[in-house]
Amino acid sequence: MSQILALAAPAAVLCGWFLRSRFGITAVSWTAAVVSIGATFGAWAAGRWAESERWTGLVGMLELASLLVLVVLTLRAEGGWRGATAVWTIGGAVALWPSRFEDASGAVGALTLFGFGSVLALPAVLIGLYLRGLDEGRRRSVAAARRAQRLELAHDLHDFVAHDVSGMVAQAQAGTVLAAFDPVRAAALFERIEQAGLQALASLDRTVHLLRSEDEDGPERAPQPGLAELVELTERFTDSGDVMVRLDAPVEEPAVPREVAATAYRIVVEALTNVRRHAPAARAVDVRVRSEGRRLTVRVRDDGGGASPPSGSRRGGGGSGLAGLAARVEALGGTLTAGREGNGWQVAVTMPLKIG
Repeated sequence: MSQILALAAPAAVLCGWFLRSRFGITAVSWTAAVVSIGATFGAWAAGRWAESERWTGLVGMLELASLLVLVVLTLRAEGGWRGATAVWTIGGAVALWPSRFEDASGAVGALTLFGFGSVLALPAVLIGLYLRGLDEGRRRSVAAARRAQRLELAHDLHDFVAHDVSGMVAQAQAGTVLAAFDPVRAAALFERIEQAGLQALASLDRTVHLLRSEDEDGPERAPQPGLAELVELTERFTDSGDVMVRLDAPVEEPAVPREVAATAYRIVVEALTNVRRHAPAARAVDVRVRSEGRRLTVRVRDDGGGASPPSGSRRGGGGSGLAGLAARVEALGGTLTAGREGNGWQVAVTMPLKIG
């Protein structure tokens, strides 16, 4: 009889382990603890086990080890009252286990059982809580990384797609006027609208590809545009409308950290987009990029023609592009200022050439 009772709890643990995906580790732990307590009660009723029975003692030690492992797994997998109930039940089973061999009635026996259960269960509880804390910290880190990626993708959409779409809108407005008296120029304008639309679609495709990535470590991002791409950007902006962009950027790309170069490019994109949106009468924009000592300076200034913006760091009615870029510049150790300069509007940025 003692051998059958000794195998009851290990058999329950073994069966429950194969069914854990269906019922959960907490249910397995609770069931194993109840079976163990039932085996203890059975030993009381059938007669205490003799300490000389090595086989039942060896199986009993295996039972205790299995119960303590279940404590660790339960605390790691689930908190709340369900996990606490399962752990308390296992603790009771572990504390009652020695009473299978000798009577533990009375105050001294009860304290002995409590001490035995506490000594065995406490390390398992601490290990389970520690592993749970590690898992929660890892989940928070992954969630923070994914949030940062989503914000980065949102900035990509704002910086690049909005720039192309705003250019398409400006050219379409001009095209409706030219189509009436200059079809040739209107046709060329519509070709540029098509090119801008294809570029916007390409940016959307890249962003959607990144969003669909299932890699836990984050999607592999394509190289971000830097200072070398400013020439193409400003030429495309000039071709898309009546605003002449004058670029003065003699800085060599290898001398500038990748993060600083990408941020400088984004600043110029946002500033030119704001010129198109808020300064329709502007006819010239100066883009100046300089390496001064250990800092990179970027200045974008238009010659005016837009409505007076409200107080603040950006023009009204256009989203939060400069506000997001200001946070990015500050994270790199730089500063961003935006405001009236003469008859126009100026965005000025300084960033260190050495990060960290």
